[in-house]
Amino acid sequence: MITLRGLTKRYGDTLAVDGLTLDVAEGRVTGFLGPNGSGKSTTMRMILGLDHPTRGTALIDGRPYASLRHPVREVGALLDAKALHPARSARAHLTAQARSNGIPVRRVDEVLEIVGLASVARKRAGAFSLGMYQRLGVAGALLGDPRVLVFDEPVNGLDPDGVRWVRELMRSLAAEGRTVFLSSHLMSEMRLTADQLVVIGRGKLLADKSMAEFLAGGSPASVRVRVPGTDDRLALVGQLTREGVDVRQADGAELVVTGRTAGEVGDTAHGLGVRLHELRAVSASLEQVYMDLTAQSVEYGAGAGS
Repeated sequence: MITLRGLTKRYGDTLAVDGLTLDVAEGRVTGFLGPNGSGKSTTMRMILGLDHPTRGTALIDGRPYASLRHPVREVGALLDAKALHPARSARAHLTAQARSNGIPVRRVDEVLEIVGLASVARKRAGAFSLGMYQRLGVAGALLGDPRVLVFDEPVNGLDPDGVRWVRELMRSLAAEGRTVFLSSHLMSEMRLTADQLVVIGRGKLLADKSMAEFLAGGSPASVRVRVPGTDDRLALVGQLTREGVDVRQADGAELVVTGRTAGEVGDTAHGLGVRLHELRAVSASLEQVYMDLTAQSVEYGAGAGS
């Protein structure tokens, strides 16, 4: 488990992280979201002992990172995939890490196989693509078989197959009872990967909720219904309006109904003898809920077009 209590970091007049208090539990993937400049990377660096808090604490299983006896075997991290010597091969890079941390060298080949780099293990890292760098960074995080894992934007540069691989890997690691703390700007992937969401803005905690709770806090779910006939459409709108249901015209023959499930709208249409061409429930999107939550915390906002 990762425990933050009043975690604060100030750089001169800039307050990068402002009193964060939260628990990142084992057995689930916790997504870490926030606009650029929100303090995500600084928070992760303080968890890993790379930056010292101005106030507060960041603990891993109740201890600061600096006090861990075998840190690579207890915490795996990927913050900067290109933080390695470009002249070394993937295998040489991981072998140096293994030997300096008392990890059997056979583990190097195991993690290279896990991340799909076994066939290029002896290739110089300097010739790698960004996606290959990311895979090598993930291999380094897994090298010590740690119980706590911290990943900062691990899907950058990966192709669709690689993105899906990261998603499945994160969920499998959490299923093994590990703590997985993951940041990403890809909302579609976060929706599919994370069990819990932590959102910060301008260094402050904005949300710490399960994915279901986070989405439930957004705009009400709606139902899209397409009615081909004008008379049928007016009849359905009239009946739903009389029932106190919010109905609005979306596009042509399509209506947006808020306050009823798809089944209830279908039953109403059936009772009226109204023919439907489409009936589907629309849940709140993670991207929209996130943007609504962080609207006042964006550091760099685009201006209106000319």
